[in-house]
Amino acid sequence: MKDSTDDYLGNHYIHRSNWLRAAVLGANDGILSTASIAIGVAAASDVQEPIILATLAGLVAGALSMAAGEYVSVSSQTDVEKADIEREKVELKEMPELELNMLAKIYEERGLKKETAMLVAKEFTENDALAAHIRDELGINEISQAKPIQAAFASGLAFTFGGVLPLLVVIFFPVKSLEYFLYGFAIIFLSLLGALAAKTGGSSITKAVIRITFWGTVAMGLTALVGYLFGVNLA
Repeated sequence: MKDSTDDYLGNHYIHRSNWLRAAVLGANDGILSTASIAIGVAAASDVQEPIILATLAGLVAGALSMAAGEYVSVSSQTDVEKADIEREKVELKEMPELELNMLAKIYEERGLKKETAMLVAKEFTENDALAAHIRDELGINEISQAKPIQAAFASGLAFTFGGVLPLLVVIFFPVKSLEYFLYGFAIIFLSLLGALAAKTGGSSITKAVIRITFWGTVAMGLTALVGYLFGVNLA
């Protein structure tokens, strides 16, 4: 019979943090960036083709850039983690007593009595010293550990999904007042994304929706303003 503690994080949200962060960032950026580009061009054009072309280009470039950027940034975090682990290996080999005392100090600061903290540190050290220091000194665990490929895939795919939504609006809605259609649908898309992300992550739906729609409105409003100010006719 399976122990109920075997999957003790099964009902928790923290194990979703890595992919959820990348997916929400990607989808939000996909909706917002693509819609903003479309709104900016629509504000300066009376013809549909240039708007579609600009929106599609923004979608493709944004998705690739998001995936590449996420991979590079998370890989940098992975490199830092690996460097710290290698350093920890050397320190455990060269100064085991100091490392033991440091580990005991960590447990003591978390609330254990000095004697108990030392006993726990010794037992963890005897079992797997490196694992104990990686987890408790460096703060790296299976949940928080950086996963570059997962983050890049989630972010790039989410950007594509988010960016397709404004593109469909550009294709199927009339050029006249297109920027207003784009803004309205983008706010709806962002609200749904905020609600879905909050539900998945177990946080406040209201706060998430307000936050994402507010900043979305600011970004799209400023982009539209640029289009109106320059007033370049793309016909």
